[in-house]
Amino acid sequence: MNLSDKLTKAVKDAVQELFSATLESVEIQPTRKDFEGDLTVVVFPILRVAKGNPAVIGEQIGTYVKENLDEIADFNVVKGFLNLVISDAFYLNFFDVIKDQKNFGHEPEAGKAVMVEYSSPNTNKPLHLGHIRNNLLGYSVAEILKASGKKVYKTQIINDRGIHICKSMLAWQKFGAGETPESTGLKGDKLVGNYYVKFDKAYKEEQSYLVAQGKTKEEAEKEAPLILEAQDMLRKWEAGDEEVVALWKKMNGWVYSGFEETYKNLGVDFDSYYYESNTYLLGKDNIEEGLKKGVFYKKEDGSVWCDLTEDGLDEKLVLRSDGTAVYMTQDIGTAIQRVKDHPDVGGMIYTVGNEQDYHFKVLFLILKKLGYDWAEHLFHLSYGMVDLPSGKMKSREGTVVDADDLVEEMATTAGNIAQELGKLDGYSEVEKQELYKIIGLGALKYYILKVDPKKRILFNPEESVDFQGNTGPFIQYTYARIQSILRKAQDTGVAQDYVYEALQPKEKELIKQLALYPETVQLAAENHSPALIANYTYDLVKEFNSFYQQVSILGADTDAEKSFRVALSKKVGEVIEAAFGLLGIQVPERM
Repeated sequence: MNLSDKLTKAVKDAVQELFSATLESVEIQPTRKDFEGDLTVVVFPILRVAKGNPAVIGEQIGTYVKENLDEIADFNVVKGFLNLVISDAFYLNFFDVIKDQKNFGHEPEAGKAVMVEYSSPNTNKPLHLGHIRNNLLGYSVAEILKASGKKVYKTQIINDRGIHICKSMLAWQKFGAGETPESTGLKGDKLVGNYYVKFDKAYKEEQSYLVAQGKTKEEAEKEAPLILEAQDMLRKWEAGDEEVVALWKKMNGWVYSGFEETYKNLGVDFDSYYYESNTYLLGKDNIEEGLKKGVFYKKEDGSVWCDLTEDGLDEKLVLRSDGTAVYMTQDIGTAIQRVKDHPDVGGMIYTVGNEQDYHFKVLFLILKKLGYDWAEHLFHLSYGMVDLPSGKMKSREGTVVDADDLVEEMATTAGNIAQELGKLDGYSEVEKQELYKIIGLGALKYYILKVDPKKRILFNPEESVDFQGNTGPFIQYTYARIQSILRKAQDTGVAQDYVYEALQPKEKELIKQLALYPETVQLAAENHSPALIANYTYDLVKEFNSFYQQVSILGADTDAEKSFRVALSKKVGEVIEAAFGLLGIQVPERM
């Protein structure tokens, strides 16, 4: 039984014994910084069953709890709040238990697996800034769920078919002159993306010509030769035309190599991949089953619909009158297929921007109506846009910020700031470049993940690489400082063993902050929110820096103090590393 449970039981017992009343629940919260105490029992809700003066009732319960719980050293009552002081022995015992725990705060795997989908790009262009937020969120939520005790499969669905893919293919065929990633030195996704842009340019020129010939804008869009050729190519692809399919495979292969490089640079990974070219026919059988069950109904024109008006939504088309699928059909089929492929999956998380909020409400509701028990555990990890201050890091097209360019730019920004601060004397050039990348990526990831996913972000690269305040580099710098202390402790032969009985206030505060880590991991998993982990880590680092400034570690008066403070610093470093690992952020040994 943990302390919170023990305290809840003791307060209920006190109310039963002192007032012959039954208390259903006890409200406990951390004591406010300006009062003496560690945990506070809110007395006001108790007045519903125990009548009287709240201050007097608080005193009576405080006396009972102190007499009956060894962990409580003292108490005070302030305006209906019972503040309890927890004994040093409790915190020291807690620290002794956790200090050598390798996976402190992380639970072993149990129960049903969760599938987390993220990234899900199109194969006609490189990944951009929006994909960065998507990838960082999806990867981090997957890692947090793992740490909370879930088995996790990381997956993505790649949009590798459709008219947009054919546009790149056709443009390469017409204007490419046999160019390859090898012959140009370009990443495959960049090369294919360039041809998507070339198609668009040529298509617009054709439209302008047709409009000048007297066509309307709409007619020109439909009748331009390039779009007609692209549509013809799509029909050939769907019919399995050997030449078109071979070109499609070749160009998509280039793109996948490019994506893999970006994922590696970003530090994200996947366990499985789904391709729309394999899934676009899925779902039709499920629609047939749903018709038999009465989940769907057919209109006179043969189209199939799901009526969700009673659930506060609208009617949703799930199959066109000509029998072809819509996106919803595919998503229904793909979800069902994923559980067939991984029978231990009990829920799924879709990392997709907030413009798709309604789509996922409908999808989840339809899957529930079809009777799948795992459909109760589906979650749309919805997120807002990322904006940049205007004029900063615009890509060559002037509209979309390329993911690779941004990662490179972050390392450059980190390098410029580190050089200005003069922090890296004695580093080789290779070491410096590696460190700039770790700092730059850490800055980018932390800046994006510390914000609640639903909020829109204005991403400022210079601000994110500040070595002060709530930033990735500030936390990385504190971790490096701790490693420096540990190296010095080893060099000077600080003993590993100690007998320590009375805590300094700053030591106690630091242990209290460490104690919050396991519940923060669980809370972040429940809320699908890396922001909770990011901001916990910042609070831990602030607490450590306050401890570092006010309490001497290696210059402590006694060997016991020195050994205990080194052990405490080591544990803080381990928790920073573990928490940052959940955000996909590396921590450097030196900075």
